[in-house]
Amino acid sequence: MDFAPELLELGARAQAAARRLAFAATAEKNRALRELAAALPRAEDEILAANALDLAQAAEKGLPPVLSDRLALTPQGIRAMARAAEEVADLPDPVGGGEFWTRPNGLKIEKTRVPLGVIAIIYEARPNVTTDAAALCLKAGNACVLRGGSEALQSNLVLARLIGAAVESAGLPAGCVQLLPWSERVYAEQLMRLDRYIDVLIPRGGAALIQNVARNATVPVIETGTGVCHAFVDAAADMDKAIRVVVNAKTNKPAVCNALETVLVHRAAAAVFLPRLAAEFQAAGVEMRGCAETRALIPAAAEATEEDWSAEYGGLIISIRVVADLDEALDHIYRYGTKHSETILTEDYSAAQRFLRETDAAAVYVNASTRFTDGGRFGFGAEIGISTQKLHARGPMGLAELTTVKYVVYGDGHIVT
Repeated sequence: MDFAPELLELGARAQAAARRLAFAATAEKNRALRELAAALPRAEDEILAANALDLAQAAEKGLPPVLSDRLALTPQGIRAMARAAEEVADLPDPVGGGEFWTRPNGLKIEKTRVPLGVIAIIYEARPNVTTDAAALCLKAGNACVLRGGSEALQSNLVLARLIGAAVESAGLPAGCVQLLPWSERVYAEQLMRLDRYIDVLIPRGGAALIQNVARNATVPVIETGTGVCHAFVDAAADMDKAIRVVVNAKTNKPAVCNALETVLVHRAAAAVFLPRLAAEFQAAGVEMRGCAETRALIPAAAEATEEDWSAEYGGLIISIRVVADLDEALDHIYRYGTKHSETILTEDYSAAQRFLRETDAAAVYVNASTRFTDGGRFGFGAEIGISTQKLHARGPMGLAELTTVKYVVYGDGHIVT
């Protein structure tokens, strides 16, 4: 494949920076992160002005409301980005340390953590990913190459400049964090195959983006999956608690991957639970689609089709199904789930433990909203994505997941006999 010369130059800068960053002192990395945290609020007017240009262009192009919501920045959002950088700086450095043991022959072995190298992230719409990804990669000793969506280009250019200034102020190479400034799709396609310089590629966005990267990349990929998240309301659920959790999981921020998409209700609880849930959802403007038993209890619900059970709506739509028992709920989740986040609402300890044991997902909950599947809420400071695969990393990917291991072996003339 012929690569654009400017992309090759960018890759070479990232690789060179990664060599330096791998040995950077924790204080240097933290200095860059704290400078970024201070710079973001200072540049609020500039960031919001750039974001307004992106939003105006998005409106002209008819960008779906879900993406426009993810694209929009606010003063509160900028302060949250700054706090995330500070929180990452406060976390322990994941590089180094490790286990140490001595073999019977006297050979000493240390298992230590090292950076992955150069990480490329291809993502859509959300400018906060730019600062979150940069902060996590820096702290874990990785250079990163960022390719945000064209719809957020003006916002990302300003943020990338602020990140670059913070990095250089700490004495680190400018190539530690680089944003592709070209919106043409060909650059993303070439980035997926730039294995000469890129060690790991992480796609973050909708199903179409993730599938495209997984199919076409030659660089090793860590998939961050789509989220068809379920809540199972058991016969032994506390109804007030279940209503509160289910409504929060759907309505708190419906455009994100950890939002609830399907409610499964035990038949023994349906007559009491569903009318109450319907009143809450109608008040919140949620469109309901249900099975025949659901529609008998919620006349306002539309008929759910087969496609609804596997839909990631990304908006104020929910599918609802009445199930016979926990077995049927688990079967439904196994068939239609995306192994992201699942929750059970119950006061029955045995049912809760069985749900936790038998549900195959990155995060499983008892009596809590799926909206907690998030690096910040898990105490990671931020996240680079939520992995739904099982190799290397699973769930919210924080600092530890952006490192790998190296075995350091000390001998004294040891030979194999």
